[in-house]
Amino acid sequence: MNEKESQHDKAQGRRPFLLGALLGVAVGAVLCAAVILGAMPKMMIATQESRLGFDETVDALERAIPAHGWVVSSVLDMNQSMAKHNVQFGPRVKLVKLCNPEHAKSVLTTDRYVSTLMPCTMAVWEGDDGKVYLSRMNMPLMAKLFGGNIARVMGGNVARDERAILSGIVRD
Repeated sequence: MNEKESQHDKAQGRRPFLLGALLGVAVGAVLCAAVILGAMPKMMIATQESRLGFDETVDALERAIPAHGWVVSSVLDMNQSMAKHNVQFGPRVKLVKLCNPEHAKSVLTTDRYVSTLMPCTMAVWEGDDGKVYLSRMNMPLMAKLFGGNIARVMGGNVARDERAILSGIVRD
């Protein structure tokens, strides 16, 4: 066998290996993307069970928010809102919208496009199991995704304040 035939045989032997490696990388990337896309919605929203009843949870939030330097912008009763449009929905849902003007100014000074996430919203809702839950954006995760000043404000001050506001209201 001459040198040219030997090189040709080696190249032929590497092709299946390279094709297998490329296929493995492609399948791995697709599986990784599927896992991330499947997990992201659950990771983006933080939900905890309330220690209190529905109305008591909303009332406790309305007291705790200003006590920690925030403002309650509004409380939206989703059931009433839908009923105005002839849509009946049984389990109760209220959205408590809150804002800290200093934190908002800091973020809006550098990243106005994030205004779509303002004001912060906490949802109080009744589960099918009869329990009361509180859901909100996962601020530390959101902060990491955005980086920069958003990460500093949302991942630091906002996340810290949220923990303080919710202390005593939600179960750990």
